[in-house]
Amino acid sequence: MDTSAFSVPFSVPSISPQELASRMGRADMPLLLDVRREGKFLESRRLLAGAQRCKPEDINAFAESQPRCEVVVYCVYGHNVSSDAVAVLRAAGWNARLLAGGIEGGEDGVDAPEDIARWRAACLPTIAKRSDLGVTGEHASRWITRDRPKIDRIACPWLLRRFIDPRAEFFYVPDAQVFDEATRLGAVAYDIPAAPISHEGERCSFDELLAAFDLRDAALYRLARVVRGADTNRLDLAPESAGLLAMSLGLSQLHTDDHAMLNAALPLYDALYAWCRSAAASVWQGTPLETHNWPPEAKAAA
Repeated sequence: MDTSAFSVPFSVPSISPQELASRMGRADMPLLLDVRREGKFLESRRLLAGAQRCKPEDINAFAESQPRCEVVVYCVYGHNVSSDAVAVLRAAGWNARLLAGGIEGGEDGVDAPEDIARWRAACLPTIAKRSDLGVTGEHASRWITRDRPKIDRIACPWLLRRFIDPRAEFFYVPDAQVFDEATRLGAVAYDIPAAPISHEGERCSFDELLAAFDLRDAALYRLARVVRGADTNRLDLAPESAGLLAMSLGLSQLHTDDHAMLNAALPLYDALYAWCRSAAASVWQGTPLETHNWPPEAKAAA
């Protein structure tokens, strides 16, 4: 097969799946832009975690109308659709790169087998599209819950912002108003009985959100256990649960405005997730987990 039509120009900047994976879930993660052609986008049930949709034919308007930032563009296989979009964005002043291999990690029979193997080894996190929950990548989603958030009602927005929909909007209202306001605002209710996302048995809303979007990530599973222990007062589930509970209650005392509380707590969950990633990698690689060890005798010697 003649693969020249599928090749990406050498001059088009790219990012490897491994490098992108190391930045996903972080506050400084680049914007992910899904530019798959309409047919391919509609037939696919998944997005890269946190991706925003832009049709290829709309990339010029997007480039001129949105604030410039760092962006990673992906199509199905990382060929001409994404390279053309990157060229448009860079010409408009964006720091744009394409994802090598695209969402599929390269095309069998077209890309070099060694490249495909390397790209697919990264296992980039993806999410299931959920039009019933307002998450398809095409528009910002809206979420609503009870006011005075402590743990689950902060952990869920963190998960949404970092892995599901960075553009998500959140509303906090008194208990009795949640469902009426959900209807009025076109928002999804969560962490309240009878809501689409809420506690199920021993699982808390954070667990249910992971399941709803089929978000598979060992570090997130570990974080979910910490959140569950703190949110359900089962502090035996994880040693870190007691610390999360204490920090959450303290932040609640410092902030009377619910959105201020959310903004103040996001870095706490960023740090917890970073630690969970290290812990998961330690288990996978069989290496010691970093600890803090500064015994009195070492301090005296210093």
